[in-house]
Amino acid sequence: MTRRPRVVSLVPSLTEAVAVSAPGALVGATDWCTHPAGLDGTVTRIGGTKNPDTGAIARLRPDLVIANEEENRRPDLDALRAAGLDVLVTEVRTLDQAFAELDRVLTACGVAGRPEWLDAAEAAWADAAETVARGDEPVRTAVVPIWRRPWMVLGRDTFAGDLLARLGVRNLYAGHPERYPRVPVEELNAAAPDVVVLPDEPYRFTRDDGPEAFPGAVAALVDGRHLTWYGPSLAEAPRSLARALRAASR
Repeated sequence: MTRRPRVVSLVPSLTEAVAVSAPGALVGATDWCTHPAGLDGTVTRIGGTKNPDTGAIARLRPDLVIANEEENRRPDLDALRAAGLDVLVTEVRTLDQAFAELDRVLTACGVAGRPEWLDAAEAAWADAAETVARGDEPVRTAVVPIWRRPWMVLGRDTFAGDLLARLGVRNLYAGHPERYPRVPVEELNAAAPDVVVLPDEPYRFTRDDGPEAFPGAVAALVDGRHLTWYGPSLAEAPRSLARALRAASR
């Protein structure tokens, strides 16, 4: 029987995908890797996504370190390579990229064949696209804050923005030159979006923290994992996000 490679993941989304699809392969994960449940009993925590303990990672003797060009810092990845480790760096800015990169990562982790959850995720998003194409979901304009103090929103070329676009949500800042621009809340309100989409990560927006900044606007509180993670949660994401958007429109 072929031994699975020893894997350290620096990306919460990919940690979940590998843990579910290649049991026993993960030996290390970041402090932010919260899914699936029970990771603490099976992996070594190696710090945050932006400040991993590269020495601790090297001591785990992984065959592969998986990372992401947005979530992880180049100096850390260079340090891991300098320690002789194989580092696979993903780029995920669209749903199609997510599916392609998940295939690449899981193959590198020794997964034979395609996991059922990945096929289910592709089918779920194809169904969502058909729903929007039929006109069953209204096309809405939106601003999508991801942080406050200062206010930051989704701009151009983001994975979360691509997911929302596939659900009929047009991000008013999708043409901004920055990917995560800082925009004063007064300007966000002046843009008069149909809906303000408020995820619970990276900033934890709640009913009591976020909507009050947009008086008179429709606010949709959405699951941040379904909006920003690319992994098994993609299978449920279109239904979860569409429900939250419909609820906000009532």
